[in-house]
Amino acid sequence: MKQFKNFIAGAWVPPDSGEYFENRNPADRNDLIGTFPRSGASDVNRAVESAKRGFARWRATPAPARGDVLRVVGDLLTQRKEEIADAMTREMGKPLTETRGDVQEGIDTAYYAASEGRRLFGHTVPSELRNKWAMSYRRPIGVAGLICPFNFPLAIPTWKMFPALVCGNSVIFKPAEDVPHTGTLLVEILLEAGLPPEVVQLVHGTGEEAGSVIVEHPDIPLISFTGSTETGSLVGATCGRMHKRLSLEMGGKNAQIVMDDADLDLALEGALWGAFGTTGQRCTATSRLILQKGIHDNFLGMLVDKAKALKLGDGRKSGTDVGPMIHEAALAKVERYIDIGQSEGGDLLCGGRRATGDGLDNGDFFEPTIFARVEAGNRLEQEEIFGPVLSVIRVSTADEAFAVNNDVKYGLSSSIYTSNVNVAFRALNELDNGITYVNAPTIGAEAHLPFGGVKQTGNGHREGGWQVYEFYSETKVGYADFSGTLQRAQIDNYLGSPD
Repeated sequence: MKQFKNFIAGAWVPPDSGEYFENRNPADRNDLIGTFPRSGASDVNRAVESAKRGFARWRATPAPARGDVLRVVGDLLTQRKEEIADAMTREMGKPLTETRGDVQEGIDTAYYAASEGRRLFGHTVPSELRNKWAMSYRRPIGVAGLICPFNFPLAIPTWKMFPALVCGNSVIFKPAEDVPHTGTLLVEILLEAGLPPEVVQLVHGTGEEAGSVIVEHPDIPLISFTGSTETGSLVGATCGRMHKRLSLEMGGKNAQIVMDDADLDLALEGALWGAFGTTGQRCTATSRLILQKGIHDNFLGMLVDKAKALKLGDGRKSGTDVGPMIHEAALAKVERYIDIGQSEGGDLLCGGRRATGDGLDNGDFFEPTIFARVEAGNRLEQEEIFGPVLSVIRVSTADEAFAVNNDVKYGLSSSIYTSNVNVAFRALNELDNGITYVNAPTIGAEAHLPFGGVKQTGNGHREGGWQVYEFYSETKVGYADFSGTLQRAQIDNYLGSPD
């Protein structure tokens, strides 16, 4: 059994408490990956003091040079893609095809961030006064606390970390306690690429014991959190009280709409991938399927047949379509929603139980589940489950479909399948989500575009793309007056200059 460490103050160190937690393979709970530090306030405090020193050095490094480090990170991730994907599948379960994509997203993000080191644009604008320059530029903020979820163990940390670093901040990274090994591999690669050691701190542990300390620390002015809406509201309250800059990426209850004129085979592939990819454990997962009445029965029959044929198993084995859920508590939550769905009158067409046999008994597997006759407004249709459960709602018109899509508290992703260009553009305009796909599933974000949602999915900031660089930097305005005289803005320029 391997015992892993934190990375604090330029060294791999044990937690001050001497306590550790286990990291086990969710496909086989007998497979112990290792033990990881159960960190607390003293570990975070030491990490903050080191990160402050790292920030002082890193902010003085030219932004293109900071980008050069991340270009090397991208190269190293490319070289180690298979190794990292295998480790990721072992600790969080999704099949290798998906974890390879997870690593690739980190690679794409690294190369994009590297180029942004030369594109941290400000503005030079005309002054309203003579012989005076006016300009703005971007500058770093300080120590960034990054709190990440389990479902994308590499991609999401890179979404947060790489832009933060290019902008000149230092970072304290707390990976989810379910996926600490991938977090460790990422930090090892950053150091190998030449990142100054005190610029990055790795603090393992639980949200209650380590994450909350990061959020509440007075010397961490910048927090990026991805997780549940409930936890995000607590983080938001703390950061609001302490005047911290905060990016929240939280829950979703995403819908795929299929109209009567859709390509049904294409929509079928999208529904299966959106609902059961990553075992439904994505904030963008398709948890609602809105079917127009003309194709409802036929499409539903096709979908159930395909869902029943999906192969569950260890994601590192060939032929596996759906891996395990992350842990026992996640399984228990899905089981509660199965009971809720049945009590509300939903028609359970397939799944609805833990998967056993065929080598699945030691893992946290749940069968792909489809409920039909789900009514808009039911708990099954409204609440985020974060598992392989799909609710099917029947509608008559596009107007009704759009209304059902919008009538939830979340607003992350949506999708519509139709051959009608007018309906497609109406969906882009009217669906109340941060992301809408036309003739594609609700999952599939690309690294060079902003990612995020509206309503209780987030607080207005975006990850990915160009907008995230504005979150991780401050705008500073500079004026240079070379007139040699006192010039009073808004006064002398309109009253006229003395002769």
